[in-house]
Amino acid sequence: MSFQLNPHVTATQEPPLGETSGWVAAGLANPDLPVIDAAQAVPSYPPAEELRAHLARVVQDPASAFYTPILGLPELREALAADLSSGYDAAVSSDHVAITCGGNHAYCMAMLALAGPGDEVILPEPYYFNHEMWFAMQGIKAVRLPCRESPEGMVPDVDEAARLMTNRTRAILLITPNNPTGTIFTPARLKAFYDLARARSAALVVDETYRDFRPDEAPAHDLFTQEDWQDVFVQLYTFSKVFSLTGYRVGTIAAGPRLIAAIAKIADTMNICAPRVGQEAAIFGLRHLAAWRAEKRRDLLARIALLEEAFQRHQPNFHMVSKGAFFAYLRHPFTGEASMEVSRRLFTAQSVLTWPGSIFGSGQDAYIRLAFANAGPEEIEEMVARLAKFGATAA
Repeated sequence: MSFQLNPHVTATQEPPLGETSGWVAAGLANPDLPVIDAAQAVPSYPPAEELRAHLARVVQDPASAFYTPILGLPELREALAADLSSGYDAAVSSDHVAITCGGNHAYCMAMLALAGPGDEVILPEPYYFNHEMWFAMQGIKAVRLPCRESPEGMVPDVDEAARLMTNRTRAILLITPNNPTGTIFTPARLKAFYDLARARSAALVVDETYRDFRPDEAPAHDLFTQEDWQDVFVQLYTFSKVFSLTGYRVGTIAAGPRLIAAIAKIADTMNICAPRVGQEAAIFGLRHLAAWRAEKRRDLLARIALLEEAFQRHQPNFHMVSKGAFFAYLRHPFTGEASMEVSRRLFTAQSVLTWPGSIFGSGQDAYIRLAFANAGPEEIEEMVARLAKFGATAA
């Protein structure tokens, strides 16, 4: 007889990016047009040259091959705490932060510490699919909170969230700037969700992977300044995007001492520590790359402006519902057609690779997502021009 697999794992959906990447492998693109990849979000630039030179020296030190403390190198935790304190006009200490193996690892450990089988977490929809997959594998019920189109973008409603909460609700999960929609939640909206979580003795977990790419230089929120934030708020972050370190796997959790202590137990069992080279890269970035970081933020904001201008010029028959950070969420003009089919036809006709809204949850077949940060300025113009040609075929 064959061994048994964990039924929670076998029942979880496959990573949905496999189907769209399969179109590339199968050669389904228009042979007359070069592929523009606006699917998976990756920085379009390499790490800073001085950071790469620094790491070349670091790996010559034999100590770089060995374990670090479970919660991360002390100098990185101190540098991160200082960065958070400065960025949020708050007093965050190194005891409030843990270093993880990337943003997904930060998320999985935080949710493992907060919720178990049979518990519930409020999950705004559309969602980042790995978030929902983790709940399914852990036997946690994802209570879907629909985000709806508004002048702010795709936003969840706090009163609707309150109606969905039960005595099994352990956390509310938000992403801002949002993946997949690009929507940036206002400080007032974040504070309203904080107050709800506090009133219901739940955690508010906010994934701020893309916080460095907000257009507003003011603090994204005041949650770190709340007197009881350590009992309510959990922030997730990663250096993957800001310093272009996606392969180095270094992320963070900021929280109160109870959660950080739980994270230490989980990390010791799961990974022991984050990769040391990635931690060294993050330390260098925080200490020496402030100007580079600001330049990349300006560059991305310029790409958003280029995207908006291109939409105005070409009028592509796609409605840009929201935009921000690396993403734009588009309502397509092919009413009633599944978004997977729309994305596939867009690729075969115009060689533009996107992700369909359906991989981000139910009720999303009217949308596709562009990860426009993958494209340079000329590619953005060309991408929107191709969208216009494709959109013109809608009935």
